[in-house]
Amino acid sequence: MQISPYLIFNGNCRKAMLFYRKCLGGELFLQTVGETPLAANLPKKMKQSILHATLINGNMMLMASDMPSDHYLNQGNRISIMLVCKSENEIATYYKKLSNGANIKKALEMSEQGAYFADIIDQYGLHWLLHFQPKINL
Repeated sequence: MQISPYLIFNGNCRKAMLFYRKCLGGELFLQTVGETPLAANLPKKMKQSILHATLINGNMMLMASDMPSDHYLNQGNRISIMLVCKSENEIATYYKKLSNGANIKKALEMSEQGAYFADIIDQYGLHWLLHFQPKINL
């Protein structure tokens, strides 16, 4: 498992992540809302919003998005803890343990992007995102 910070921005994720790449180096991957099936259900102005950004340099991984929960940002919800898991069993185990007494924002399931994902606020108020991307066999 790898733990990574997950930053939430309000429309300036692309600019911020380009800045962090300039500062920290590495390879930056950006996925807009318009590149996903979500685009059909959201206003046109959101199509250029970043759904998911990843900056990788060696062992460092910084993730980010323009998609704030509950449509607003405040000091307490700008950073989440992302657990990047290595197996379906591992993500299921962590989900079960962290869900004890938690507020389940999104139950563990396979997302439209082909990855297992869950979103919870634990019993102490910390925001956890769990992710597992199965290997695609071609």
